[in-house]
Amino acid sequence: MRPSVRAVLGALALVLAIPIPAAADESVVGGRAVRLSQSPWAVALASRQRFGGERSGQFCGGVLVGRSTVVTAAHCLTKEVLGVPWQQVNDLRIIVGRDNLASSGGQELKATKVWVNPRYSSWTNEGDMAVLTLERPVTDRPIPIAERDDDAYLPGTVATVYGWGDTTGEGSYASRLRSARVKVLADPVCGRAYPGKSPDRTYRAASMLCAGVPRGGQDACQGDSGGPLVAHGLLVGLVSWGTGCGKAGSPGVYTRASALLPAVADHGAD
Repeated sequence: MRPSVRAVLGALALVLAIPIPAAADESVVGGRAVRLSQSPWAVALASRQRFGGERSGQFCGGVLVGRSTVVTAAHCLTKEVLGVPWQQVNDLRIIVGRDNLASSGGQELKATKVWVNPRYSSWTNEGDMAVLTLERPVTDRPIPIAERDDDAYLPGTVATVYGWGDTTGEGSYASRLRSARVKVLADPVCGRAYPGKSPDRTYRAASMLCAGVPRGGQDACQGDSGGPLVAHGLLVGLVSWGTGCGKAGSPGVYTRASALLPAVADHGAD
């Protein structure tokens, strides 16, 4: 889920545990199915109590950036998404090593520590980050975070977004991990797409990054929030917000991964 007009409806449907229709596993919005061996750092946040048993209770994505450290979007842990404060979600789990949410592979781990950015603003979407510490280290390979000046952030860079979210923008969720290829866009392009006509649709280059394709059709969507945007083998963004899914002229907006570095250093376990 990404905070926007369309995400409010998607979040409400999940909170009320409305059954999610199955979708063809070979597609995300303009993407394809991938095996977890290609992306072992992609993890799922889940709660069967809040979101039902289908698809392992997945509601957001996350990224393994250390053997026991996961980053995700702050808005995934808000009452607006969960229906209750995250501390009241007794079965909150991080699913590691499972590409097919209809299966029982991998591990479902508790978080022994959860840090949600206290400066996150649901109004402006700034600071959309959280750090979770797993109850024990895993053997799955984490992904490095791109430093601030890395070439992976340059406009035109081909990047890949991963997630288990909506494949159509109309509430059709697949069970297998999927990816879509997009391009990192220049900040002026992102600024024109989200010029600030309302505060919750303002692109802020210092802490955000946007990516997409001019014609649309390839994008993250509801349920992908907190998942990774990867370029040059590095984490460059977390799915955060946007208008619509795969709409031309409305690229996806991501938390800039370099902004995560201080939080991971301060609150991560490794």
